[in-house]
Amino acid sequence: MTLTTRDIHAALCTVKDPDLGKDLVTLNMVKDVRIDGSAVTIGIELTTPACPMKDKIRGDIESAVRARASSIGAAIPQISVEFTAQVRAAATKNASNPLPNVKHIIAVGAGKGGVGKSTVSVNLAVGLARFGARVGLLDGDIYGPSAPTMLGLAELTGAIRDEMLVPFEVHGIRAITIGKLVDPEKALIWRGPMAHGAFKQLALQTEWGALDYLIVDLPPGTGDVPLTLAQLLPLTGAVVVCTPQRVAQDDARRAVRMFQQLGVPVLGVVENMSYFIGDDGKTYDLFGRGGAEIMASTMNLPFLGAIPIHMDLRRNSDEGTPLKNWTANPTLASDLDAMCQRIASQISIISVQGGLLQPTLSVTG
Repeated sequence: MTLTTRDIHAALCTVKDPDLGKDLVTLNMVKDVRIDGSAVTIGIELTTPACPMKDKIRGDIESAVRARASSIGAAIPQISVEFTAQVRAAATKNASNPLPNVKHIIAVGAGKGGVGKSTVSVNLAVGLARFGARVGLLDGDIYGPSAPTMLGLAELTGAIRDEMLVPFEVHGIRAITIGKLVDPEKALIWRGPMAHGAFKQLALQTEWGALDYLIVDLPPGTGDVPLTLAQLLPLTGAVVVCTPQRVAQDDARRAVRMFQQLGVPVLGVVENMSYFIGDDGKTYDLFGRGGAEIMASTMNLPFLGAIPIHMDLRRNSDEGTPLKNWTANPTLASDLDAMCQRIASQISIISVQGGLLQPTLSVTG
C-alpha cells in the first residue's frame, strides 16, 4: 500500500488548530498536498503570520500522517510542512464598512493615562509587521499624541494626495497622527463635536491602502473618542492596558465595561510595567506584579502578556526607534513577540467564531 492524497486529507481531518478548535480541512487551511515517492509535502495556510501554535500544528500533522500510513500498511513517509499565512477578515453584519480594505481594526484603550497604552500600541503594530502582516497605526489620542516621538516622525513632513492624508511609512508600518498636523507645542483643547470630527478625519481621510490590522491608540478614559470609534468603524476587538496596582485595575475595569456595553469584544488585558530586573539580576515587583492578570481572570478575559519596566524600552520609545526593542535585549523581544502572538490568536478566534457587529449606543436620561 502507498499513501494517496486522499489518505493525507483524511489524516488532516483529525488535526485541529489548537486556538480555533476546528480541523485544518474544515478551516480551509490545507492549500497543497504533494506526494513524490516517499516524500510528502503539505502546504498549510495559517490565519495570521503571528501564529504562536505553528510548531504544535506541524507536530500534530506529522503524527496524524504517520498514524494514517501505519493504519493502511504504508511506509512511513518523509513529511515536510510548508506554512504560509493569510489574515482572514470576519464578515461584517448589519454594517457598512468605511474601510473595506482593512481586515481588522483593533482598539487599544485604558481606563486612565500613564499606563503605557501608546507603548503597547506602537510595539503591537511594529511587532505584527515584523511577523509579516500589513499594519497601520492610527494615533487616536488627539489630546496627547505620542506617535511623533515614539515613531521618530519629527523630521518627516506630512503629505496630502487627492484630498487624502498620506500615512507615514516607518518601521514597517503606516502611521498617522494629529501630532503631525498641528504645532508640536499647541495645547489640543477639543469639545465633543471637535474631537469627533478630528478623529473621523484621521480614520477615514487617510490613504491606508490594504491592511491586515489597523491598530488604534485611544486616549485614556471612556470619553468621546472611544465612543466615536465604536460607532464609526466595525471593530474586531479591543485590548485593555493596565499596570499591576489596584488603582489602575479599577479604571481598567471601567474601560472593559465600556467596550462590552458598546458590543465590542475585549480581546484581553496586557499588564505593562509588570516588573523590573535590576543590575543585580533580581526581579522587583514595583507595582505588584500579576495584578492585571488576576483582574483579567476575575473578569473572564484572556491575559495577553506582561511587559516589564525596561531601560531599552524607555530609551527606544524616546528616540523613536521601536525596532531596536527586538535587537537590544532577547528577553524584551520575547515578551513583545508573545504579546503580539496572543493578540493575533484572539483576533483569529473571533474571526472564525462569526462576523463582527458595528455597535450602536443608546443613551437614556
